[in-house]
Formats: sequence, C-alpha cells, structure tokens
Amino acid sequence: MAGTGMYLRSAVYRLPAAIRLSISTRPPARFFSQPPALAEKSNTLNLLFLHARHNIADKAFLLLTDTFKHALHQNKQWAQATANAKPDLFPTLASGQQPQILWIGCSDSRVPETTVLGLHPGDVFVHRNIANILPPTDINSRSVIAYAVQYLKVKHIVVCGHMECGGVKAALGNDRLGLIDAWLMPLRKLRAENKAAWDQEGLSEKEKTVKLMEANVRLGVQTLKEYPEVIDGMRERGVVVHGLVYHVESGELRELEIEEEEHEGKKRKEAFGMK
Repeated sequence: MAGTGMYLRSAVYRLPAAIRLSISTRPPARFFSQPPALAEKSNTLNLLFLHARHNIADKAFLLLTDTFKHALHQNKQWAQATANAKPDLFPTLASGQQPQILWIGCSDSRVPETTVLGLHPGDVFVHRNIANILPPTDINSRSVIAYAVQYLKVKHIVVCGHMECGGVKAALGNDRLGLIDAWLMPLRKLRAENKAAWDQEGLSEKEKTVKLMEANVRLGVQTLKEYPEVIDGMRERGVVVHGLVYHVESGELRELEIEEEEHEGKKRKEAFGMK
C-alpha cells in the first residue's frame, strides 16, 4: 500500500510542468491516505490528472468571469506597456494636469471619453452622470465646470449624448423608477415640450429617442453658455462649447450644428454675465 502511495506521488510530479505549476495546493489527501487497489491505479491517475486540469480551468474561468480581478491584471499590463511607449507620461502627470477639453457625458459604460477620442490620461477633464443632464442647480456639475474653466483653463467644453441612451428611453416612458425620476425631470420636460410636434411628424419611438437625446445635448450647450465662468471664458480666451452625439453602433462621434444669432449671444451675456 505504501509503495502504491509513493507511485501515485511520483505520478503527479511526472505531469506536464504547466499543469503542476498551476496547482496551488497538493491534490486532496484522500488520493494518498487511502490509495486504491493496484487494479484501480489507472483510474486514480485519471482522477489526479482531472483534478490538475480542472484547477487550471477554474483559475482561467475565475480570471475571465471576475471582471474586477481581470481589470487589476490588465492594469499592470497597461501601465507597463504605456510606460514603455511613453516614458515621460506618468512622471509628467504626477506633476499636474493641463487638459484642453472638458467632457460632460453620460455615465454609460459604452462611452469611455478618453478611449473614444483616442487620447491619453491627462488630456480630458470629465464629468459624467445619467443621460448627461445639466440642471443649473446641480452643485456637482457646476463645481466641475467652474474648476475646469477658471483654473484648468480648458479651451473646449463638450456635451456628449449617445445613441441607445437608457436615461433618454426611460424619460420617454411612464414607468415609476424611484429616485432617478427626479433626476430625469429635465428630460421629461423636454419630452412634454416636443411631444405634439413629434407625434405630428409621425416619428417612431426610436426616432423620438434620437430627437430627445439631441434636444438634451442642445439644452446642455445652451445652459453652459449661461454660466458666468463660461461666458467669461468665451469672451476672454475663446472657449468653445460643442454638442456631440456618440454612435454606439459604430464608435463614431457626430457634432451637432448649434448656431446662434449674434443678438441672442448679447442678450445672454446681459442676462447671465457677472462682474
């Protein structure tokens, strides 16, 4: 019996190195403490092999299914690759930031602004929320905007909506959603203002979703241009406010044409500009 146990132990060590290295602990003691009869030796070896193989599969499965652990693993690879490609990037970022763009977008995971723009860390200052809504009374977004314009001196402010936005779809429906209902009120107000016209045009629900998303972006651009710090930035440094739409289905951005008459800009400055 003892000889059989030694035989089985040596069999484990004869397994391929990749399999042996993947086993963080020895196989269960039951394989050695109660060795089977010699006639069943081959079956036991099969069990040992399956145990090792399943150990590898379990680790691979965990890495693929546990997104957070996978993300940490990917971070190390990304950091190393980035440092190799751009040795000065991280040391430069450690000394401060000088972004040229303030991005105001949706929290949707499918619209990662820096990736979408093909830029790098430090290039984009960011504020994101559900459906990229800009209520004038929201101290969170107001603080981000003021800091970006007054202290970081960004040159461009982007309001970006996107196709297939869940917040926009929710605002077009009448389901009670809880706390988020209060947040979606500006979108529902836009819906109420435009519903008759959209119905008269015979728009489909999908077309209404696009219309509401674009109307929200336009409203965001208009709201930004009423903030005193943005008015000052436009006048003193030529800050430009943009309205964009991101097409999830293609990965491409489209800029909305948002023109303004000169007298409208003058009225806005008179009404919202501060000394």
